[in-house]
Amino acid sequence: MRLAAVPSLPEIGLYLAHPGSGLRRLLEPDGDNGESRPEPQPPYWAYAWAGGAVLARYILDRPSIVAGKRVLDLGAGSGLVGIAAAKAGAREVIAAETDRNGVVALRLNAEANGVAIQIRDEDITAGPPPAVDLVLAGDVFYAQDVAQRMMPFLDRCLAAGIDVLVGDPGRAWLPRSRLCLLSEYRVPDVGGNGGGEPRPSAVFAFVQKSPK
Repeated sequence: MRLAAVPSLPEIGLYLAHPGSGLRRLLEPDGDNGESRPEPQPPYWAYAWAGGAVLARYILDRPSIVAGKRVLDLGAGSGLVGIAAAKAGAREVIAAETDRNGVVALRLNAEANGVAIQIRDEDITAGPPPAVDLVLAGDVFYAQDVAQRMMPFLDRCLAAGIDVLVGDPGRAWLPRSRLCLLSEYRVPDVGGNGGGEPRPSAVFAFVQKSPK
């Protein structure tokens, strides 16, 4: 991994994948030694995905959104969104990430950017939201099973009076009926199907269900 400035976010540097990273090895299961091990996970934390990039850009351009607030970076990956929130003046940043390699990357990235982030290395979506003022959800609707876990948790956040912002380039499971468009940028979808070319990505407010 190499520390490099994030495209469209020169204020932030991350340890990102490159051709010689050898990350494919992380997808290979551990040798059978009789122990039960978790399934290997793709290294999502090694890329600056468009949903996180657009949300980070939005926060850095409008620091008052997070200034003085307790913030949760949900499905943090590299920690890009949480780092942006910390740089923009958040009082406290919690980053939730379940991938053990992602947790290591998160710590390294936070240190490289000189910010303090509290890491929750567990799936927090099954329980009540932590004591925060704002949830930042960058690129969390990329798969059906992930989206199905996120929606009830985000509804519990709203019920607890916690605001929710979503960053997304239009993934397949984006709940469009629950979103209010706030801003749109063109950012590279590094590591995704966009080939790194800038594409429209948006920031939304996640809102309550409309009454029938």
